[in-house]
Amino acid sequence: MNRHDITYGPEPDQHIQCHAPSGTTTSKGLAILVHGGYWRSRFTASLMDAMVSDLLDGGWAVANVEYRRGSENSTWPEPAEDVALAIETLANSQWAGGPRIAIGHSVGGQLALLANAGVDAVVALAPLTDITRTRAEGLGDGAVSEYFGNAEPATYRGASPIHQLPLTAPVLVVHGVQDDRVPVEHSRDFVAAALAARSEIEIQEHAAMDHIGAIDPKLGHWAGVLEWMDARTRACNSANPAASGNSRGQAAAFV
Repeated sequence: MNRHDITYGPEPDQHIQCHAPSGTTTSKGLAILVHGGYWRSRFTASLMDAMVSDLLDGGWAVANVEYRRGSENSTWPEPAEDVALAIETLANSQWAGGPRIAIGHSVGGQLALLANAGVDAVVALAPLTDITRTRAEGLGDGAVSEYFGNAEPATYRGASPIHQLPLTAPVLVVHGVQDDRVPVEHSRDFVAAALAARSEIEIQEHAAMDHIGAIDPKLGHWAGVLEWMDARTRACNSANPAASGNSRGQAAAFV
């Protein structure tokens, strides 16, 4: 594994861990990971480490994004601004070229969906899509009230992907029916609204999967995610043949 760290701002949490697959100078594309944790600072990009390893083994270059979070360290919309800036930074780096697919879990899914215009596709794993509803239902042990405080309704709407439709990029939503941190009904309603807005989106539900299981690449849902990513890569390369096989994440560039 070849690792290269990128900073995209002056704050300690504004950094990206980039990894190139070993034994090759090309990759299928760049998977941009955005972790969850209900905006709490104790949850870090390390939540996505298992996915990093699996994607590298599958021939993907990987960028694992850290961002400002925690009510003691940041305020909204800083997490969204950070993820958008991280994606822009990657697009203007040696990691650019070829398909870029954002994969976000929970709040990371929210942030990836809000930043969908900057990537070629999004995989949203058990995403938060309606912050007003999340607050009303007290999800995440009151996480919305903890992070946003007494925000104006317009702030909640601006932070909610369901109110930022239509989507620019194709989206796959993956959700477990056993999820009690973000109920699957949230994703069903989001997908229905996105389809009504003529977005390109689909949902894969998994009967036995809970919230944290969505980021476990050893579980059965992951094969469907990889298949969808490969299909999006083929579609991107067909639309832009010059991007196909682009060299990215070359080890020689980082030693």
